[in-house]
Amino acid sequence: MQRAIIIMGSKSDAEFAEKIRSTLVSYSVMCDVRIASAHRTTEYLLGMLKEYSLLEDEIVAITVAGLSDALSGVVAAQRLFPVVACPPDTEKLGFPKVFSSAFTPPDVPVAFVSDPVKAANFVVQIFALSNKSLSELVEKRLKEKQNLIISEDKDFAQRKSQ
Repeated sequence: MQRAIIIMGSKSDAEFAEKIRSTLVSYSVMCDVRIASAHRTTEYLLGMLKEYSLLEDEIVAITVAGLSDALSGVVAAQRLFPVVACPPDTEKLGFPKVFSSAFTPPDVPVAFVSDPVKAANFVVQIFALSNKSLSELVEKRLKEKQNLIISEDKDFAQRKSQ
């Protein structure tokens, strides 16, 4: 079974995390949303990760943490599953935020994706590598987008030539 785990550093990240969750759910990807702080509840976080590792699911974690974002590095350091950092305050903090989320040791990989919908779509594409029906749904939605753009172009060009 494939499962995405969205781990928020605090409840204040819930609105941002919902954008990730709703995108994943639109692809029927199983998704859990949890709260654990790398700074304040480290042992709880590590226990949670251990529990997920025992499920034998194919898991990708998406971390949503503001400020120093130790959460992404701590989750990735366990080497249990891939980690996508999607911090809610990238626009506000800029490059220092990228540094705190993604500049981890070489053997502690963290993918950094600043937009919540893109982070969810990134996870969907990871799962689609081993899930044919999900891969077909991704392809179907891509074709729908392509057809929409082509249709809009034809409508636009027709109006401009009149």
